[in-house]
Amino acid sequence: MPAYLIAQVKITDDAWVPDYAARTHDIAAKHGGRYLSRSANIATLEGTAPDTTLIALIEFPSADAARAFANDPDYAPLAQARQAGSEGHFWVIDDTDAAGSIPYLPKG
Repeated sequence: MPAYLIAQVKITDDAWVPDYAARTHDIAAKHGGRYLSRSANIATLEGTAPDTTLIALIEFPSADAARAFANDPDYAPLAQARQAGSEGHFWVIDDTDAAGSIPYLPKG
């Protein structure tokens, strides 16, 4: 079942960004991850705009694959650098429909 890692990041010190941006894609790909977006073009349609610099959306073949990416030893120093130079949130969601009324999604 596909899973999606959503990363919301507010950069506070951009020293880590070039190395992170250059290397993280390959580590995600090693776990079957495929970036759907890594964008700073965030338009708020409803509610309060997030205090964030960018949002990334990565599709993985499963939640376990997303966790394997996040726990990959090659990713650890990049994650530490990101955490030291930003504030952020990482979430993993699956492809289910909690209401169960969308016919092309599994009921959640």
